[in-house]
Amino acid sequence: MTAISTASCLPFVRKAHTLQVLVFNIHAGKDAGGRDNLADLAQLVRTTAPDIVLLQEVDRNTNRSGKVDQLTALADATGYEGVFGRSLDYDGGQYGIAALSKDGFVFNETVPLPVQPAQDRAGGSREPRAGLVATAFTSRGRLQLLNTHLDASADESFRLQEVDGVLNAVRPRVSQTTPVLIAGDFNSEPDSAVIRKLGAAGLRDAWKECGQGDGFTYPADQPTKRIDYVFLTGSLRCTAAQVLDTKISDHRPLLVTLADIAVVP
Repeated sequence: MTAISTASCLPFVRKAHTLQVLVFNIHAGKDAGGRDNLADLAQLVRTTAPDIVLLQEVDRNTNRSGKVDQLTALADATGYEGVFGRSLDYDGGQYGIAALSKDGFVFNETVPLPVQPAQDRAGGSREPRAGLVATAFTSRGRLQLLNTHLDASADESFRLQEVDGVLNAVRPRVSQTTPVLIAGDFNSEPDSAVIRKLGAAGLRDAWKECGQGDGFTYPADQPTKRIDYVFLTGSLRCTAAQVLDTKISDHRPLLVTLADIAVVP
């Protein structure tokens, strides 16, 4: 098990009447060195005990995962309820994004994030991207969320199209009284056109509101980029954001604490 260090981030504190959201690209169940990371990931969730966990690069029953359903394994190991957003059929199973909730879900669906032309994937196949839209039960009421993982190409053209899909999914759902939390691996740095486009649409970068320092999440061994995000809408407010110092994936996880909020009863 890799220890979690808080030496380079905010103190790990949980106040009453708050919600915590953990965002983590789990690298298809492998750490940065290629070793299985699900046991360490489950321990991380048990230790931090967030209300919601939003995961990217999740395998279900693929050959490379040893036919392990990674979401079910994590749900069983943590006692959380899990929902899955399929991006594509891959290597004998499925690959995509997922969410875990301590108190369960009332709704979930997967929305496509279409682009033109179709995205190339290693090996000549295609890799469509998706958004997992869900409403989670929490101790403070119901929280709407969208979890996603955008294209990793050097050119931003695919990601800018995918952001249109994210915004189209969010707009009908968000208001002051029914906010939506949007999070995931956006493969974009804060000064990119992608992040500027999200800001122009009214999505607020939680790190800018309540984080301290650079907030770098990638690569895990010596982070130099901030590409994993939580975005807030409506009445959502945050009180703390920290990047956890761990190498159980090729990314580091982002943990955001939300203030007592007006969520759907």
